Amino acid sequence: MLFPRAVLPSLLHLTPAWLRARGLKGVILDLDNTLLPYGEEDPPPPYRAWLEDLKAEVPIYLLSNALPERFARVQGRLGLPGHAPALKPWLGFRKALRALGLPAREVAVVGDQVFTDVLGGNLVGAYTVLVPPLREKEFFYTRFIRMLETPFRKPWGGSA
Repeated sequence: MLFPRAVLPSLLHLTPAWLRARGLKGVILDLDNTLLPYGEEDPPPPYRAWLEDLKAEVPIYLLSNALPERFARVQGRLGLPGHAPALKPWLGFRKALRALGLPAREVAVVGDQVFTDVLGGNLVGAYTVLVPPLREKEFFYTRFIRMLETPFRKPWGGSA
């Protein structure tokens, strides 16, 4: 339950071709430290371009534990469906799957944390993808949790 199906060196490696090769037709995407550096509200330019290219090809749903006011501002800028706080890993994923209108096996859940993104995605049967955090600056609690996640930051059964 804690191992991702794939580990990518960067979110930018998740391309429409990569998704198609695995039979994936939609993406549930984490926000903080996955698409946005922690504490910011705009993706870095390469990530913004990546997002525009990806959303032209596959549906994307933002799923975040962020505060609702901040999430609403970011969501408005990005023009994507989503919700927060999602209360990951336990809640939020089924609502995201319903919004995408796809079965879990056809959806990639992409995030930077094992105990929220990967666990939650695996619990609903999605294809989980772990990416490194964009920034080391984050809550003390998150830094502590990352130490506990270390043994699980590799794909289950081998390579991506």
